[in-house]
Amino acid sequence: MTEYLCPMCDVRSPVEELTWHCPQCQGPWDLDFTAFPVERNSLSGRVNSLWRYEEALPLRASDARAAVSLGEGRTPLVPLTDTVTAKLDFLMPTLSFKDRGAVMLAELARQLKPRRVIADSSGNAGTALAAYCARAGLDCTVYIPEGTSPKKVEQIGAHDAHLEIVPGDREAAARAARAAAGEDGVFYASHVFNPYFLHGTKTYVYEIWEDLGGRLPETLVVPVGNGTLLLGAALAVDELYGHGLIDERPALIAVQAAAIAPLAFAFRAGADDVLAPTSPTPTLAEGIAIAHPPRARQILTAVRATGGTFLTVTEDQIRAAQLDLAGRGLYVESTGVACWAALGAYGLDGRSAVLPLCGAGLKSGVATT
Repeated sequence: MTEYLCPMCDVRSPVEELTWHCPQCQGPWDLDFTAFPVERNSLSGRVNSLWRYEEALPLRASDARAAVSLGEGRTPLVPLTDTVTAKLDFLMPTLSFKDRGAVMLAELARQLKPRRVIADSSGNAGTALAAYCARAGLDCTVYIPEGTSPKKVEQIGAHDAHLEIVPGDREAAARAARAAAGEDGVFYASHVFNPYFLHGTKTYVYEIWEDLGGRLPETLVVPVGNGTLLLGAALAVDELYGHGLIDERPALIAVQAAAIAPLAFAFRAGADDVLAPTSPTPTLAEGIAIAHPPRARQILTAVRATGGTFLTVTEDQIRAAQLDLAGRGLYVESTGVACWAALGAYGLDGRSAVLPLCGAGLKSGVATT
């Protein structure tokens, strides 16, 4: 295994020590890891999961088929317009894109053999961790805020994870999990602080590259709260470009709900970080309602480096986008329709785009409030 590396302090820590953040600045870890190139003509006949890109992943298995897996990834691309294509990541085993990162954390935990695994979530990440820990035979506890969708609570419990329902908002659940993370033998499978999660989500872009015949669209439009999909996408773009497997980097277009958009506000102000913690405001896009994302600096840097931008959408636009997609045969949860709402409101001047439909509508129902 490689080492954790703090991008701010250059502090390092062996992965085996189960440290979940930099002890100096308390910030999230990056990974001291260099991906090998994935040759597209070598992919035929490989395992039909994200482990097919094993050269680019920071975990190695003697046989990719022996790693923890539920057949995640390889989700289809479906055209929405002449220039916009949706990637149906809600067709994952637990019905959200979070499976991409969860499988990496579960495989890491399986190799590290901790006493127990803990996580915090507003629903989808916790569900994914619970499912993959069940697959790996790992004891798992998930901390969730009291307002979590009942269907997501039911799904987490169905995977036999221990549920800790925390009074308060999403940040309260995170604080409770982090308080428990310091116990001996505990692996904090944080989809925000642990960089292995990002190396799982980057397979989203590897799949687009493979399925589009070795190219990427002009723009990648991504919903952003904690930024795990966007930062994974940025990793993949850097790797593919660095290995000469694409000629140009697509622009990263980040989408936030107008009700709580600290990153969009910082981007427009030219700031390097969110300007101040904001009070959470209710939004239908609960999965991206993050007031102070720990990787804010990295997210802002990644968007600017590609010539991208931030777009925000209103609650009315989210409702309309969910109904519009449902009318096209795609029933997606309200957070997952944010990108389609943004493109409907702003457009991309004819540039080609791929956007993710991140979670199934069955997880939270139709947006009506």
